[in-house]
Amino acid sequence: MSSIFPPPLSRRGFTLGALGGGAALLAGCGNGVGSTGDVTIDARVDATLNELYNSYPNTIAIAEKASGMLVMPLVTEASFWVGGGYGRGALRVGGATVDYYSTAKASAGVQFGAQQYAHVLFFMTEDALNEFRRGTGWTVGADVEYVLLDRGDGLNADSNTLRSPVLAAVFGRAGLLVGASLEGAKYTRIIP
Repeated sequence: MSSIFPPPLSRRGFTLGALGGGAALLAGCGNGVGSTGDVTIDARVDATLNELYNSYPNTIAIAEKASGMLVMPLVTEASFWVGGGYGRGALRVGGATVDYYSTAKASAGVQFGAQQYAHVLFFMTEDALNEFRRGTGWTVGADVEYVLLDRGDGLNADSNTLRSPVLAAVFGRAGLLVGASLEGAKYTRIIP
């Protein structure tokens, strides 16, 4: 009489099966070590800063006064009542990349469409930069001053704006998404 149950598994068979399954599971969870994601992000950051400085030369002076800059070369947003956005970039201090970040945003309401854009957050004070770096997830609030919203307007940088601890430049838009802004976007440190 044959059994409907498989033969019992030996300890060795169980151990090898568990190790093999665990290794396969871990292989699918890349942590970025040994990847070239950082090189790709840095190249995109350099290109984005070149585009910003060439299109809006007045931002060079803002960058020179900033304690640090978070450059997000490409953020993609899409919405049909409920929407979201995602992008990756780098934090530069003294012209060098010190950390990598992702941005994510979720929204609901009357929004339709999709768009892609770049943005730079200028941290104008050491306190603002340190608060950003210490946080486990920093969110853009209403206190961010926009020096550039690429809707055909020029640079909006008067003496009052430049006193703000965090300035934002949004540019290079492609597509249309009614009601978009950086407000509510959350930034999280990543290993690319």
